[in-house]
Amino acid sequence: MSWQAAVVGAIGAATVKQQGAYGKFNQQVQNRNAVVAEQQAEILEKKLELDLASFDKEVKKLKGQTIVQTAKSGVTQDGTARRIRLANLYEAEITKNKMKYNTEIGKSQALEQANFARIQGQVVRQEAKVAQLTTLTKTGTSLLAMQG
Repeated sequence: MSWQAAVVGAIGAATVKQQGAYGKFNQQVQNRNAVVAEQQAEILEKKLELDLASFDKEVKKLKGQTIVQTAKSGVTQDGTARRIRLANLYEAEITKNKMKYNTEIGKSQALEQANFARIQGQVVRQEAKVAQLTTLTKTGTSLLAMQG
């Protein structure tokens, strides 16, 4: 084997090794991105719990204020005052449902990002393997041409 063939072989081997490392690294980056997206989904769920607790606290406070104000004004707790309480309860439920819905949308998007990142990592890894095979093929062809 001539020195040129040895150099071609060494460069080919180094290139294949580098391509493999590149694919593994990029797959690890994408897997990390997936974990971060999944953590975002968990954070959204915990934020919803806190937001709902705060909202419930504010609703209770509003209920108390409404009862006190109607009592102070001498209005009875039925009729208009009752309709106002029911309307407030209805609005509170609608607001809670919106908060839950928005959180579910955010979680779904975060989990979709996680899935996409994992798929992207697998694609990058496969591309690196294809590049390795291409390099091996070209290196082998070059070595055969040198011998021929």
